[in-house]
Amino acid sequence: MLVEGSSVAWVGPEEAASAWTREGDEVVELDGRLITPAFVDAHVHLTETGLRETGLDLAGVRSAGDLLDAVAARARPGELLAGFGWDESRFEDGRVPTRTELDRAAGGAPVLLSRVDGHSALVSTSLAQAAGLRGLEGWDEDGVVRREAHHAALEARWDALRPQSAQSARRAALQAAAAAGIGTVHEMSGPWLAPPGDLEALQALSDAEALPDVVGYLAHRVASPEEVAAVLAGTSARVAGLGGDLTIDGAIGSRTAALRADYADAPGHRGSLHLDASAVRDHLHACTRAGVQAAFHAIGDAALAVVAEALEAVAGDLGVPALASAGHRVEHAVMAGPEVVAALARFGTSVSVQPAFDARWGGPGGLYEARLGVERVRASHPFAAFAAAGVPLAFGSDTPVTPFAPWAAVRAAGFGHDEARAVSVRAAFLAHTRGGHRLAGLGHPGVLRPGAPATYAVWDVQDLVVQAPDRRLSGWSTDARSGTPGLPDLGPGAPEPVCRRTVVDGVVVHDRS
Repeated sequence: MLVEGSSVAWVGPEEAASAWTREGDEVVELDGRLITPAFVDAHVHLTETGLRETGLDLAGVRSAGDLLDAVAARARPGELLAGFGWDESRFEDGRVPTRTELDRAAGGAPVLLSRVDGHSALVSTSLAQAAGLRGLEGWDEDGVVRREAHHAALEARWDALRPQSAQSARRAALQAAAAAGIGTVHEMSGPWLAPPGDLEALQALSDAEALPDVVGYLAHRVASPEEVAAVLAGTSARVAGLGGDLTIDGAIGSRTAALRADYADAPGHRGSLHLDASAVRDHLHACTRAGVQAAFHAIGDAALAVVAEALEAVAGDLGVPALASAGHRVEHAVMAGPEVVAALARFGTSVSVQPAFDARWGGPGGLYEARLGVERVRASHPFAAFAAAGVPLAFGSDTPVTPFAPWAAVRAAGFGHDEARAVSVRAAFLAHTRGGHRLAGLGHPGVLRPGAPATYAVWDVQDLVVQAPDRRLSGWSTDARSGTPGLPDLGPGAPEPVCRRTVVDGVVVHDRS
């Protein structure tokens, strides 16, 4: 492959390369390494991800006592302590500490500890008082906050964040993305999701330094084309769409995802809707008329039914072609049933999914089984159904919920807990590369061909094979005559490729060589 400036100029056989090489050119011998288009992570929270590097990482705690010990070791009087990643489903005792216990461990310091899914948190009394959480929807006297109270707690944390700390976090997160072979990220920003001006700062940093590209989404709800224009005029950020984490519901782990039937481990509780069908319809209607992409966070089957109902209403008013041409998208879509899948396909609506969720929580005896029961888990994460229906797919991590790990996501979609829901490794790879660019609608082809942006990654790999998820078929081939380019072997137990270099528009953003 020949790169000139920011573009691919030529791709061809090795024996013809010498004809394209001129004096002074840099020649990089791959020595058997694989070169691919750089990955696209289609759902990230960068500043939050970077803060995990300097905050209190609770992903490894295995009991309420361990969590309290970790807080006690890090808390300082009067200083905000932010922690991330606790998951009571992995605690030996299954118990979340109380606010009283947290106050004692922190010595009265303000503390906010985000659950792994990012849709609830444990807060201390001093932070609750400073943020005015009591009385807000989602407040619990034990200190676990959800919905409005959770959003207010996050905003209080952003208010306490120093500008230099925020900038360091942004840079650290983008560097981590580059090291994972990711050349583009879709940042899901908004009032409670990030500090004020965060999207502008992220894109300015990406423009100024050798870092991945940042495609921006803003979670601002609108009800008219005039409001769309006002929101876009009020920011200097490059905004691909309004929404992203415009939340219709919450998360399964926090029991805030909106379900049609009770949670299996919480009879009488079905989560809750943040937006009803009329609000979703109004946002879709306004964005469609303005020619701007809308995007919604929807996980539970009740939330996804709201999306389908709103799409049907807008299509009836504006017509299917107008609705489809706007390229709207849904984030997560964990519990999309056949009716929802059919509606998304019919109305040209894409989905951005996180296969790592299924890998981490979807297995036998896992969190999803505890929350939903076996039958609903078997119908979750319908990757194959989306692909079969022609619903455009993109993959992401939702970092910091799960880390930057694109090959692990491809493996999870191709070799998951249920073969009936799996897709081929090639389909999964395309969803994590070309699919992300297509969902953003910015014209990037996501492939390496003459004239395309020189955005690629170089990998240490072992065998290159062609893999299918159905074990009844021939699952692999190393024969080039098959006409299907090989990808790394991602079968169970196979090592994941290691990124050696990542390049964005001809600029090296990561180099381990």
